[in-house]
Amino acid sequence: MITVNADGKIMVRRCLVTLRPFRIFVLGIGFFTLCFLMTSLGGQFSAKRLGDSPFTIRTEVMGALESRGALRKMSNMLEMLMKRMDILARLENSTDFHKGDEARFPLDRFQPAAGLMERIQAIAQNVSDIAIKVDQILRNSLMNGKVMDGRRDQCEVPRDPKYPDCAGKVEWMRARWTSDPCYAFFGVDGTECSFLIYLSEVEWFCPPLPWRNQTAALPSPGPLPRGQAAFRSDLTRLLELVGTGKESLIFMKKRIRHLAQQWLRAARRLEQKLKGRQRDQKHILIHIGFLTEESGDVFSPRVLKGGPLGEMVQWADILTALFLLGHSLRVTVSLKELQSNLGVPPGRGNCPLTIPLPFDLIYTDYHGLQQMKQHMGLSFKKYSCRVRVIDTFGTEPAYNHEEYATLRGYRTNWGYWNLQPTQFMTMFPHTPDNSFMGFVSEELNRTERQFIKSNKVSNMAVVYGKEASIWKVGGKEKFLAILNKYMEIHGTVYYETQRPPEVPAFVKNHGLLPQHEFQQLLRKAKLFIGFGFPYEGPAPLEAIANGCVFLQARFNPPHSSLNHEFFRGKPTSREVSSQHPYAEDFIGKPHVWTVDYNNSEEFEAAIKAIMRSQVDPYLPYEYTCEGMLERIHAYIQHQDFCGTPSPPVAKSPAMQSPRSPLALAPNATHLVWSPEAGWGGGGSTWPPARSLQVWVSEGRHTCTETCQRRGLVCEPTFFRFLNKKEVFLQLSITCDSTEYEMNHLYPAVAENVHECYLQKEPLLFSCAGYNTKYRRLCPCRDYRKGQVALCRDCL
Repeated sequence: MITVNADGKIMVRRCLVTLRPFRIFVLGIGFFTLCFLMTSLGGQFSAKRLGDSPFTIRTEVMGALESRGALRKMSNMLEMLMKRMDILARLENSTDFHKGDEARFPLDRFQPAAGLMERIQAIAQNVSDIAIKVDQILRNSLMNGKVMDGRRDQCEVPRDPKYPDCAGKVEWMRARWTSDPCYAFFGVDGTECSFLIYLSEVEWFCPPLPWRNQTAALPSPGPLPRGQAAFRSDLTRLLELVGTGKESLIFMKKRIRHLAQQWLRAARRLEQKLKGRQRDQKHILIHIGFLTEESGDVFSPRVLKGGPLGEMVQWADILTALFLLGHSLRVTVSLKELQSNLGVPPGRGNCPLTIPLPFDLIYTDYHGLQQMKQHMGLSFKKYSCRVRVIDTFGTEPAYNHEEYATLRGYRTNWGYWNLQPTQFMTMFPHTPDNSFMGFVSEELNRTERQFIKSNKVSNMAVVYGKEASIWKVGGKEKFLAILNKYMEIHGTVYYETQRPPEVPAFVKNHGLLPQHEFQQLLRKAKLFIGFGFPYEGPAPLEAIANGCVFLQARFNPPHSSLNHEFFRGKPTSREVSSQHPYAEDFIGKPHVWTVDYNNSEEFEAAIKAIMRSQVDPYLPYEYTCEGMLERIHAYIQHQDFCGTPSPPVAKSPAMQSPRSPLALAPNATHLVWSPEAGWGGGGSTWPPARSLQVWVSEGRHTCTETCQRRGLVCEPTFFRFLNKKEVFLQLSITCDSTEYEMNHLYPAVAENVHECYLQKEPLLFSCAGYNTKYRRLCPCRDYRKGQVALCRDCL
């Protein structure tokens, strides 16, 4: 034991108080040193393999003076730390620890101070050694670089008019090449030659260097090996591909199992319909971005609490359809898996992929699209034609085209991707500008249908909505009181312990039901009633398929991004006239009633009429398993956004355009595909151009509405056939002037001034949108019964 005097005791206490946080401080310095090494030298070290440690010093590394400076700074910092510790040690030695016996301290309380000194000395020595070794490596590397090929420090930026951006990109590399370790991964080391090699062989901004071995460049994407797709008859492997670990994935797998037999029967029917037609097997990546942790994965925690399930229903059905069609699938729900499957180089996502993309198609959502763009570098633009975006509410061309959206005020949080609009795939056929993907509802056999008809309870209603918040909005008390006069009202609102106070006492609330129990409830009920939200979910179709009548509110004025918060920021100007426009427009009475809930007399009359009516279970063909398989098969076989682009749009009226393949219909009201026009009419385009009809819209009608009024569907891929001055003449439209401009409403005519306008930007061809000033030229086509996405000859 050691005794100390009063002064010594005070000094020792101060020393101990100082040393305890000092240990933490020194550990922090050590960690800071390692981080500083990584950030300062990360851009200099060339890791040839993904698994190389960032601390591994390789002899092929070539760097700049900043690396040495960084190491010197760290060495100086540790030397200063050593000096301060030395002062502390001298103070410690100058104290007489042998006088007085007022306090006694174990000797081992001071031993950590000596160990701490030794550790600091070791760190300082190691950093000093590293600085010397790195300095030697840098010198040797630079000397070797000067000798190698005799050109390492003699490269000049080529002046080639075919590569106008080369000089600017080299200048950017000089200033920023250390900003992302991926550049060093590809061999960039700070020299002009390494910049030019990278910009010519990894990216494509500079011409190939004549002295380089061209075989060293990255291989250009070649065709993936092709096999024949064969329909599958077992879903076990798909359930393994979906994976586990999230409530959302568990929900999707339950759905796949529940509908398995219906899917398998539908696959057999489609196989017979195609009669052995040869189909290439596609390599497909399915990345469900909204389920990744990086996007917040807000859906998984809400699966068991009444949250929206529409997206997961659709994804489960997409996975099943692609798998049964016989394609090779890879499923990812994490960013790490996505990077691994794409071949993303290490770094921050500024460099292209390390290998050609191994997938023919990538199905993802807006979250996944953003993640791909962030991590694929320039490869995103190169391969974006292979992407299919599952987009619940749709993306109209005016919001998709970045420049146009910015200039005209259509910019939103979700748009401006510059994709082909048909690469966006929707849950319902909102706009023909996008491809209709859809989902499936459960089909009933003859026995089940008969059982439902005989067991319906005519005075039983089920409310659409599993979250209590749906019941909060004011104005519901009045029509609920009317409904309660005639029918017993049931709810399926989620709650944990207490009944939700938002649900009126006269409503029999079952709580959140499993899917099969919810189906049983619908099979008894006569009415399924919506409160106006959620918009366009799968539940109304399920109810109609189980023999319910769906009653919904008419919106006056229609809801849109201009007057309703829900649509604000979404890349669509669509006006929604009811909670479920598809049910209103494509199904209608007697299965769907759309009334004004604020009109008590109209609402009460509808309830009475519904109670007296007799309706059979009904499911549109396009929402059956076979309908979805048929649709996805057609898309995969015929949609190609990576092929040779269509002939360029003329930039001025003076430019000659090919003769129009259209002819005036016998009744002289519209144009049709001319029998004499062989190109495109015999099936070389998809959809086949022989299904085309050209109609002129009224001032207040979109092309979508114009075609619908004639029992047709607007087909945006046909716009290129009618974007010609000659077409105006064929329709007897007088054009005192004709201009080519960038506008999503063109081609169109301003009749009051006889001015005609043609489209300058093909990405802006759009079925959506109207202006009272214009009458638009609209390309329409026929469609298969119950399958609006496909024309009669499209399969």
